[in-house]
Amino acid sequence: MENFNEILEAAKGYTAKVAVAAAHDKEVLSALKKASEINLVTPILVGDKIKIEEYSNELNFDLTDIEIIDEADIKLASEISVKLVHDNKAQVVMKGLVDTSIFLKAVLNKEFGLRTSNLLSHAAVFESSMYHKLLFVTDAAMNLLPNVDQKEQIIENIVDLAHSLHMEEPKVAVICAKEKVNPKMQATVDAAELVERNKSGNIKGCLVAGPLALDNAISKEAAKHKGIVDPVAGDADILLMPSIEAGNVLYKSLAFLTESKNAGILLGAAAPIVLTSRADSDDAKLNSIALAVMHAN
Repeated sequence: MENFNEILEAAKGYTAKVAVAAAHDKEVLSALKKASEINLVTPILVGDKIKIEEYSNELNFDLTDIEIIDEADIKLASEISVKLVHDNKAQVVMKGLVDTSIFLKAVLNKEFGLRTSNLLSHAAVFESSMYHKLLFVTDAAMNLLPNVDQKEQIIENIVDLAHSLHMEEPKVAVICAKEKVNPKMQATVDAAELVERNKSGNIKGCLVAGPLALDNAISKEAAKHKGIVDPVAGDADILLMPSIEAGNVLYKSLAFLTESKNAGILLGAAAPIVLTSRADSDDAKLNSIALAVMHAN
């Protein structure tokens, strides 16, 4: 897929109930209004009812037939939202006006949370005028310094997401500081191992290449200049980052230094989790909802 309009168009064939934790946020409600208007979601709004109604009136968001659970405490609102998904009363959970740490504590709760045996990882998706298709970045928010086995799970998570967007064989670039294996640079050693696991069939449903530097992962000219011949080079769908620092810096560089559109969800749980920044626009939140609904279905 080349842009979020294609995702939104594809998502129109699906729908999901979305439980929203601390839904008393104008940008979140604006995104849900847009999603509701195209029958993408049926929201369940958990939060400060007075503020939810106030913001909805300002947005002309008709709350008729939309369930509101009045809970101003953001910790309790998070727990209620996660429980709704745990009890199969919703298919997606979304973070509203609540700190990520508080929200994730509810997601990871042993009694009613959504954790499985899978590793949780964050997937960011960008639409940039400077790139010819959507670009996936992982992991910029969850795993600090993943080892090679964790990186394999992160790849599996995001490839599963790509498949739900009808991408048959996404191209995964394992990003490092250089293109050759150096025993002193663990990321390059991991990259070579991940390529071998892909070739042997342990990592399925994608093409994995690495080590690749960022330039030759997304620029055919850069790859050609360095003599790199690989179907992933210059045409990556997914950038697997070596650490949370690298992922976070790339994420924020794309988000704040370019005019890229973006989305973000958490993968590896029992259900998709819309995990956006409170600073993200309503369009970014709408794009994230569309990703989650496609993945849930």
